[in-house]
Amino acid sequence: MSERTRREEKGDSAVKERVEKPKLWKVVLLNDPYTTMEFVVWVLTGIFRHSQASATRIMLHIHRTGVGCAGTYTREVAETRIEQVHHSAKEAGHPLQAILEPE
Repeated sequence: MSERTRREEKGDSAVKERVEKPKLWKVVLLNDPYTTMEFVVWVLTGIFRHSQASATRIMLHIHRTGVGCAGTYTREVAETRIEQVHHSAKEAGHPLQAILEPE
């Protein structure tokens, strides 16, 4: 993990402050036998901002292997995206599930 060091001068003494990059988390979509491929592509383009081609590739990977990474974010952003997936899936009548995994 890389660190950025910032120096602040306070009188005669120097204070070092280390700022670490936040830990990243993957949002992983899980395959199920009921959610349509079109809906998964819609989720990947609408919520995760993938292009149509990228969303189709990810959807096919999820379909073939059972899981696929929709994106990598800070924990708060990842949790928000998961909530959006679950809300959208519920409204559309799909059981699509998304989980959070450390990178």
